[in-house]
This record gives sequence, C-alpha cells and structure tokens, in this order.
Amino acid sequence: MAERYIVSACLAGVKCRYDGGNCCSEEVMRWVRQGIAIPICPEQLGGLPTPRPCSEIVDGDGYDVLEGRARVCYCETGKDVTAEFIKGAQETLRLAQLVGATQAVLKQKSPSCGYGQIWCRGRLKEGNGVTAALLSKNGILVRTADES
Repeated sequence: MAERYIVSACLAGVKCRYDGGNCCSEEVMRWVRQGIAIPICPEQLGGLPTPRPCSEIVDGDGYDVLEGRARVCYCETGKDVTAEFIKGAQETLRLAQLVGATQAVLKQKSPSCGYGQIWCRGRLKEGNGVTAALLSKNGILVRTADES
C-alpha cells in the first residue's frame, strides 16, 4: 500500500485560505491526483468561514494553544477563535488516523499548519501552528511544501 499524506488543501489548489485564495504546489496537486494525499483545511474543519479575517497565535505557539497557555485571535479585531483552531486540528488528526497517514505536508507560516515558523504580531517567529503541533504530538511527521 502506498504512503498516505495529509496535505493543506490550499496547497492542492482549494480556495480555502483566509483571503479566499490558494497557494498551489504542483507536487502536492500531483499527489492528490495520484490518490496518495488527502487535502484538508483545519480552519474550515473547525467551522471558520472562507474568506475570514487573518489569525495569529498570541502568547506562544500551537503547543501552547493545545495546553491552554496561548490563544488564537483574529489579527484586526482580536476575536478569540482558539476553540475553532483546536477543533480543526482534532478533526485533521482524526482524518489522518482514518486513512493511515503517517506524514503531513502543510502550509508554511500558518497559525494552523505552520511548521517551524508562524506569524505572530506581524512578524515571523519560531514555532508550529495548532494542527502541526497536534499531528507532531501524535507521531505524524510534519513538513512544509515548496510553494509555487
């Protein structure tokens, strides 16, 4: 059986980014066409609309959000959307486990999917997004894709 991946849906061409756009990766789109990658958008799975205001993690990273030490808020209004980000991460993990995915290729710098770097207070900082953190905690290898 071929390796299965979870991939950020925006990398597969789905218009699910906060601004209603996508950020296609030819490699990721090829994996989806081959049936080895399952596209997901944790923010949509958590119940957030598209388009939606941009979000950022406040006072930590995705691990801190999962432990209740940080929160996720809309950048402009400060509305707390932590519950939606956690729900989306949990649903993503559930899907990954359902299809037997052992790896995830996620969108860089996102408060959900970012791995290694995330946006915080208008600048990049080291850390992982909420979904990347939850997948990592559960033994799924997370990496980012080269974006086209």
